[in-house]
Amino acid sequence: MAAMNAVFASPSCSSSLSFPRSSSSYCTSIFASHRPHRSGRQSLRKDHSNRRKNDVMEGVSQKSFPGRGKDDRTCLPPDGSREDAGLSQSTVFKSIGTQKRDKGVVYDLKEQQVDETGKFQDSAFLNAVVKVYCTHTSPDYSLPWQKQRQYTSTGSAFMIGDGKLLTNAHCVEHGTQVKVKRRGDDTKFVAKVLARGIECDIALLSVESEDFWKGAEPLHFGRLPCLQDSVTVVGYPLGGDTISVTKGVVSRIEVTSYAHGSSDLLGIQIDAAINPGNSGGPAFNDHGECIGVAFQVFRSEEAENIGYVIPTTVVSHFLNDYERSGKYTGFPSLGVLLQKLENPALRACLKVPSNEGVLVRRVEPTSPANDVLKEGDVIVSFDGVQVGSEGTVPFRSTERIAFRYLISQKFSGDVAELGIIRDGTYMKVQTVLQPRVHLVPYHIEGGQPSYLIIAGLVFTPLSEPLIEEECEDSIGLKLLAKARYSLARFKDEEIVILSQVLANEVNIGYEDMGNQQVMKFNGTPIKNIRHLAHLVDTCKDKYLIFEFEDNFLAVLEREAAAAASPFVLKDYGIPCERSSDLLEPFIDLAEDKQILKQDIGDSPVSNFEIGFDGLLWA
Repeated sequence: MAAMNAVFASPSCSSSLSFPRSSSSYCTSIFASHRPHRSGRQSLRKDHSNRRKNDVMEGVSQKSFPGRGKDDRTCLPPDGSREDAGLSQSTVFKSIGTQKRDKGVVYDLKEQQVDETGKFQDSAFLNAVVKVYCTHTSPDYSLPWQKQRQYTSTGSAFMIGDGKLLTNAHCVEHGTQVKVKRRGDDTKFVAKVLARGIECDIALLSVESEDFWKGAEPLHFGRLPCLQDSVTVVGYPLGGDTISVTKGVVSRIEVTSYAHGSSDLLGIQIDAAINPGNSGGPAFNDHGECIGVAFQVFRSEEAENIGYVIPTTVVSHFLNDYERSGKYTGFPSLGVLLQKLENPALRACLKVPSNEGVLVRRVEPTSPANDVLKEGDVIVSFDGVQVGSEGTVPFRSTERIAFRYLISQKFSGDVAELGIIRDGTYMKVQTVLQPRVHLVPYHIEGGQPSYLIIAGLVFTPLSEPLIEEECEDSIGLKLLAKARYSLARFKDEEIVILSQVLANEVNIGYEDMGNQQVMKFNGTPIKNIRHLAHLVDTCKDKYLIFEFEDNFLAVLEREAAAAASPFVLKDYGIPCERSSDLLEPFIDLAEDKQILKQDIGDSPVSNFEIGFDGLLWA
């Protein structure tokens, strides 16, 4: 969330288990480690062999903790320098263009909306950009029944009409209170988060107070810019309390790694200064049109002034998704691991007649494409667009872009037509596109992790935030390998682990256990933590038998465990033996699925773990 050059971690926590990640696609989500450092608890410092030590991609909201001085609220660059921002003149904005449909409002960017005057007017330009104040209370993934110490941050947002504001998702992550303040006004207004897009790092806010919207001029969206087009970034970064304006040019447009969402979407690289607090602020072209949302920067010893903007194509997808569904459903995925076909001999072996196509190396079991694609197929077209041998497709007039861009333009549930070559024969197949199902999620839906305590044994699903909080060394090689290389075999599958044992005489001998996957309960393979809770609740046997990785057993007498549980909760000050989501009835979505032994796969589960450019997930 906040821009930081160091993760809250001790050198002793640096992992010896190094999983190389591609330097072109991996982003360190610095703002994900958003908590004060506490003694006795260490966070993960990610170490990657193919990225320089200080090369990180990070969000740019501004953070502060209670009890710290104003000057300490944000981490500055190593040299402590601050860059003054000059104020740009000129620009008029009109209300956002909309197109009525049967249900809701659809944001339409098909027609370019240009103010022919090409001049800025400070009132309309600056008054649409507001400052965001957020109080965050993050979950404690190691102690999942409680929250961490709250902290505050500031960012930027802007008006888009219809009583709504846009900002970054990481600006309001785990937000317990969100307030906004207009330029030139001392009043802060409470805002409500309507939707948060994790993958695209966008959040939609609303303010009910009519006083907030008096005289407001919503911003006007423009089309995707071209290289070397001028860009102006507006927001409330560090260095002062008033609005700031910086200028630069568009340096690059390509599919970019989004640090907060651990995803790959279209992004605009600019050289205008983006600093902590700029997150969520708009970027404009010379015609006064908003061409994107500032959201992250790249820090490196060998690079300067590399900032990133979320383009209006991604913003439009987010808004249309919300209008269509009444909520954010996510960006879909094909769910296949693809290999480039640059080598002529490889193409000849696969009977591909021309320099085109990408080879299917793996298909996710949970993807609808698993029913129509198989390993060895070559995808040569997507909805009629030819796919090159490097996994790229035509983009605008003279450019090419990653194949994943076409998939990201679709919505969840849309149907795509694929042209494939199978055993030398060309055919067309259709598949439904859905968001990816991660066995080990990067973000916890609902914010609070699930947990189940049985006579002091604490069970919780494995997640990336838990790995980050516990440190890779304490998680262990097997769990890390499963997190990086295993795919979900069915929807809602989880890796359930025993995170720790709260010592009590009923669990004598198990006190030192921790971070081990529980495989079976009384002989039944465990599908997820809801399934484990259901099995325990319905158990009538004398003993509760937990079978862990490497065939280690933990056995409790059922009646003794039930009697001891209230005392364990009281001794450790825990309000409930399970999270609220486990109080709901269990529904077995994998009832007809055969639960096989969960083996570690032979290829990474995301582009962040792939160490070279020859393979990519789409």
